[in-house]
Amino acid sequence: MSALSGRFVVFDGPDGSGKSTQFRTIAGMARSAGLEVREVREPGGTAVGERIREILLDPIHDEMALRCEMMLYMASRAQLVEQIIRPALRGGALVLADRFVSSTYAYQGAAGGLPMHEIDAVASAACGDRAGGGTWPDLTVIFDVDGRTAATRLNPTLDRMEQKGAEFHARVRQGYLDQAARDPGHYAVIDAHQNAEAVTGDTLSMLRQRLVGRGVHE
Repeated sequence: MSALSGRFVVFDGPDGSGKSTQFRTIAGMARSAGLEVREVREPGGTAVGERIREILLDPIHDEMALRCEMMLYMASRAQLVEQIIRPALRGGALVLADRFVSSTYAYQGAAGGLPMHEIDAVASAACGDRAGGGTWPDLTVIFDVDGRTAATRLNPTLDRMEQKGAEFHARVRQGYLDQAARDPGHYAVIDAHQNAEAVTGDTLSMLRQRLVGRGVHE
């Protein structure tokens, strides 16, 4: 676990993938191993971000335009990067994020239809340029699960994003898998159909394999 100090790791995946359960489990294990851990969630994680989260996930806002939706997610992210993530990384903490830009690529991009170059442009403003000292994950872990399995794991009270239907969420899943295929050096895919203990074991093995010996923010 010591190899995770100063790393930025994102847990992501479709709604109902079990990523939040794994997020809490791995964070607890890291703390028990003596690491300083900073947990953040998206959207939210700051006072500003939590207000934005309320707007984004409230089903009452069904008229929200897709570009508005994308830019609100990025606004929350910009505040989170500036206020929480960058200082924590400078202090040597392990930063674990429940969702990040990968979610925007999947939901507003692959599923929603926004061009990726538009998302990239706003992401660079929110997080900094990838090639110029921006704040981007060392690794994004995608917890992959099919739509039928995911549906059985969702809270019956669905938020605005969860209500978008099976076809939309199938595109979301494929969007995540396509990201991992395009950038295998910064993504890992975990089979999340298994029971929680098996998924945790696979995740720990993958983290040890992928991050031990790698330079911070390669």
